[in-house]
Amino acid sequence: MDWIRLTKSGKDLTGLKGRLFEITEEELKKHNKKDDCWICIRGLVYNVSPYMEYHPGGEDELMRAAGSDGTDLFDQVHRWVNYESMLKECLVGKMAVKLAAPQGMLPKSQVTDTLAKEGPVSPSYDWFQTDSIVTIIIYTKQKGMNLDSVIVDYQDVSFRAETIIKDYSYLIHMELFREIQENFSVRVANVGKVEIDLKKKEHTSWKHLGRALENHNSLTPRKDTGLYYRKCQLISKQDVTHDTKLFCLMLPPSSHLQVPIGQHVYLKLTIAGTEIVKPYTPVSHSLLSELMAPLLPNNKYIYFLIKIYPAGLFTPELDHLQIGDFVSVSSPEGNFKISQFQELEDLFLLAAGTGFTPMVKILNYALTNVPSLRKVKLMFFNKTEDDIIWRSQLENLAFKDKRYEVEFVLSAPTSEWSGKQGHISPALLSEFLKRSLDKSKVLICICGPTPFTEQGIRLLHDLSFSKDEIYSFTA
Repeated sequence: MDWIRLTKSGKDLTGLKGRLFEITEEELKKHNKKDDCWICIRGLVYNVSPYMEYHPGGEDELMRAAGSDGTDLFDQVHRWVNYESMLKECLVGKMAVKLAAPQGMLPKSQVTDTLAKEGPVSPSYDWFQTDSIVTIIIYTKQKGMNLDSVIVDYQDVSFRAETIIKDYSYLIHMELFREIQENFSVRVANVGKVEIDLKKKEHTSWKHLGRALENHNSLTPRKDTGLYYRKCQLISKQDVTHDTKLFCLMLPPSSHLQVPIGQHVYLKLTIAGTEIVKPYTPVSHSLLSELMAPLLPNNKYIYFLIKIYPAGLFTPELDHLQIGDFVSVSSPEGNFKISQFQELEDLFLLAAGTGFTPMVKILNYALTNVPSLRKVKLMFFNKTEDDIIWRSQLENLAFKDKRYEVEFVLSAPTSEWSGKQGHISPALLSEFLKRSLDKSKVLICICGPTPFTEQGIRLLHDLSFSKDEIYSFTA
């Protein structure tokens, strides 16, 4: 209490009259005496001389870090202490350069100033341990974080935790101090704090978290990050149409990955000695699956609707895989944001063939999570009736939810077909795209073969829909 009283007294505890400085390593080393003791913790430098007599561990403990980076020493003893608040009045400034860590020890520090200036935030991480668990805490400083913002993989002694923060990727990449069990848990709090609980294989104390690997503790624009793959096991495949199948892949037990709505991943196979990759958008196991008990736990299984092209290179190999075989699956890519659903009133979906796949999760999410929604309409273009994916589910959904309508358009129908036919056109769109109110907030999503999507976007602009009201899916 005496220390708290002193910090609120208005006394200059830094000796610098309120000015903050950029501290070089050389300057920090000069302040290594009891009456002039500066210590660096996570890139911030504090004059701890006034705190000497109040420190529960005594002066000698503080002097161990005098004139140096005391981050690791602090974490070994006081990692749970809110030093930023306790030493706020002792802040001298920031380090001008990152200090080198003692050999064999890994500093847990904030992202460097350069990276922080490039990105929207300056995330950081910390860790603590019990006899059986190591908890890594990532401070994103962003509200609205959720589980699909975090991707965690542990394989071949490498631990990798990628946190998506707006259009940036914050990476923790380490060889851990000791082995851990394959299963771990991930939690995200409303304040933007991510907690990852790792179960120790041996109930022994860790001296430090581990050794930094490539790009550890980096904040990078997502567009500049490479693809990272993990091997997933084929659990099932079932016919959906005469040429389209629903594949179910199981993530390894040592991975946490939830693909955000509207984003895609890459599947990778080695064919004739060459690695081939193709982008696919995961789907739910069925329409409105959020209202049903999942067939399998959602957080460990990924579903894909994939059309098999007999003369193709990739899909025949995929189709020939046996249950239990493995496929490499990348981390997600894409820039679709569910914030586009905020206060949305009318949602129009234009899909051709397997361009229907991104619409599955969009339909599920919109109808269950967007209270402002008045109307959802899907116009689904195919060649024949036999090509329509999940036709009965789409029709049943329209029966269950009166906000939703579906229209099928065929380019090569049989004589018995009584529905719409042809290709995407001004006539079809002008009739289909009718707002529920004159100035209702609208979003139009379009996906299909490139000529379909490009033509559709041109027609939508001709119909006076703005760029902000149109989202096209391209891989």
